[in-house]
Amino acid sequence: MNSSQLLETEYSGPFANYVREAGEGNLIEELEISLHDFIRFVQNIPLDKFDYRYAEGKWTIKDIIQHLIDCERIFAYRALRFSRNDKTPLPGFEENDYVDNTNANGRSIQDLLTEYSALRHSTLLFYKSLSQEQLKRTGVASTFEISAGALGFVIIGHQKHHQKVFEERYL
Repeated sequence: MNSSQLLETEYSGPFANYVREAGEGNLIEELEISLHDFIRFVQNIPLDKFDYRYAEGKWTIKDIIQHLIDCERIFAYRALRFSRNDKTPLPGFEENDYVDNTNANGRSIQDLLTEYSALRHSTLLFYKSLSQEQLKRTGVASTFEISAGALGFVIIGHQKHHQKVFEERYL
């Protein structure tokens, strides 16, 4: 599945920006490529930048990597529910509460990247298991309708968004 194959009814609201950010590639290929690109990118960040905050109250790079991990888990869970035709509306989540309640800054960058990689491999196996019909199934998350397939592109686009933030504000 490519993002160009998504119907306009498969995503909306804040999800639309991330779907666009993901690009036009194949979902499975882009999940793999974006993982390797991100790890390579992070490994080239100077060590003194991982705990840096560009302003008071802003997240560190380690906080953001943990945020990406948490969000990917949530997005993949939503995709699982919707792909299985579960029509129960799912609530949003407060991302700041998640970041405030982690130990990201007490962890090594290698530990964070290892967890991120393991999670992405799990996400990849999940998406490889879905049929085209399952990818098209929709549900409501954070009051917006979205398909299981679109959530895969959200995972990619969300990562790319934060990688740009690293480049613009942290490096």
